[in-house]
Amino acid sequence: MINIENIKKTFDGVTALDGVTATVSDGSIFGLIGSNGSGKSTLLRIMSGIYREDSGSVIYDGEPIFENYFMKQRVVYLSDEQYFLPHATLDEMRAFYRSAYDNFDDAMYTKMTDAFGLDRTRKINTFSKGMQKQSSLLLGLSVRPKYLLCDETFDGIDPVMRQLVRRMIADDVAENGLTAVISTHNLRELEDLTDHICLLHRGRILLDRELDDMKLSIHKVQAVFDRDPAEAISALDVISHETHGKLHIIVCRGGEEEISAALSSASPIYSEIIPLTLEEIFISEMEGIGYDAKNVTE
Repeated sequence: MINIENIKKTFDGVTALDGVTATVSDGSIFGLIGSNGSGKSTLLRIMSGIYREDSGSVIYDGEPIFENYFMKQRVVYLSDEQYFLPHATLDEMRAFYRSAYDNFDDAMYTKMTDAFGLDRTRKINTFSKGMQKQSSLLLGLSVRPKYLLCDETFDGIDPVMRQLVRRMIADDVAENGLTAVISTHNLRELEDLTDHICLLHRGRILLDRELDDMKLSIHKVQAVFDRDPAEAISALDVISHETHGKLHIIVCRGGEEEISAALSSASPIYSEIIPLTLEEIFISEMEGIGYDAKNVTE
């Protein structure tokens, strides 16, 4: 289990993280999402022990991560900007990883390079961006970590390989108890992969919930009324409300029964309650604090 407690971090007077607290359960896939500059990468670097927090703590199984050799053997961080030794081949990077991690699994390495169709004797700097991402991932998983921290893992990988990557991570979670923290802007990739979502904005957590619970607690309503529905709509916990002629499109918090009961008082001619996708939830939550296409200031 990872316990993140009241993490604060500043760089040259600029606040990157401002009191972030979260818990990552063992054997789960934890999705970390947020606006540009929200602090996702900074949080992952603190969680991997690269940065030291100004205050607060990150505790893995009862131990801090910073300058802790034992815990760093169990944690792998895959940065958005991959690093490989200059002019190294995959096999040479395997040797490097084996020198750093006691549990490096050669059989897993061979299996994954074959699955990705990568040439183990070819210099990695001649690979495409997507192939370099695959190389970084397969080297990281070959360590057999207990905790995998991924920053934009799917960026630059084609759809077929993305599906393979997703399956490999999910299989490792199911079979070996891997715990993965995945940060990405591609929310559709997280839709049916993650168990839990944490939404960051300007260094603070806006939302931290199980994905299924989140989807059941926010909905989109499309309704047509033959009379003023203002009173009925005022009973809803509205995030956004648009009208197109007589059609009302409302995004609101609450369960289906609760929303349906509130709308029924206005006797709608037509109404439909639709669960939101993760991307729609993200947009709605950000619009709720004024961060949208009309008002973006950062």
